[in-house]
Amino acid sequence: MRPAHLALAVLVAAVWGVNFTVIEVGLGHFPPLLFSALRFLAAAVPAVFFVGRPKVAWKWILGVGLVLGVAKFGMLFIGMDAGMPAGLSSLVLQIQAVFTALIAFAVLGERPTRLRALGMAVALGGVALAAVDEGTAGPLGAFALVIGAAACWGVSNVLTCKASPPDSLNFMVWVSTVPVLPLLALSLLTEGPSRDLDALRGLDWQGVGIILYVAWITTVFGFGAWGWLLRRHPASTVAPFSLLVPVFGMSAATLFLGESVSPLRWGAAALLVGGVALTSLAPAKTRTKAPVTAAEPDDAPHDDHREKVAP
Repeated sequence: MRPAHLALAVLVAAVWGVNFTVIEVGLGHFPPLLFSALRFLAAAVPAVFFVGRPKVAWKWILGVGLVLGVAKFGMLFIGMDAGMPAGLSSLVLQIQAVFTALIAFAVLGERPTRLRALGMAVALGGVALAAVDEGTAGPLGAFALVIGAAACWGVSNVLTCKASPPDSLNFMVWVSTVPVLPLLALSLLTEGPSRDLDALRGLDWQGVGIILYVAWITTVFGFGAWGWLLRRHPASTVAPFSLLVPVFGMSAATLFLGESVSPLRWGAAALLVGGVALTSLAPAKTRTKAPVTAAEPDDAPHDDHREKVAP
């Protein structure tokens, strides 16, 4: 990989890692579901008018939009609003790689090797350790919501793999059009129109900047650059850079939000990142004897989303 491409991969990981801190700040401006809806609205418009028509069937766009946009990001934002720390969220969300591998086994026939199974066990051990740490410091319900968000991400990864979008940016922009109305409806029902209106009336330049960052920088730029790298380098070369996301996420939360990282949490981070590395990079077996072009999940299009830890 050229130095410029290497720098771009690190930059994307940094952008996605810092995004968790930006979300934490944004939740002080907006109710979580309204915040998520505005994020997708800004990501879709005006980009949807410039990326061309969808290049995959609408069933895949709708499916990924609902699972990834509504379920995954809805639970993530609510979980963080309920007290899940930004740094820990950036770490725990990595367990989506394990969910992806398990769902891919059930749906796509990608049977895990012993090395990949070991990686999943190690990563789950890291999540258990993080849960013990969070249980002494914060609400376990919020922790469970982020785990649920990771599971939904795993489902969306497999849906994306089935869709096989030829253009990741085009796909992500069209996917971003789907969650806007459902999230707005859920926000009105659960967060209330008065709270939503108060947030919109109180919109300031910081709030605008937060929306633009999570929409244009992390979504449009982040996914576009990641897809560009995957089209020019083997996925096994690009994928490991996603492991830098929780490093940047925890560092940014410590630096800008003053979040402390206990020794137990550092241990959880080591187990989770190490386990995800084994799960993501170890080859998968298939149920059939015929050659499979995506022998490793990292070769499949869904990895554009699996590696993008930033919400």
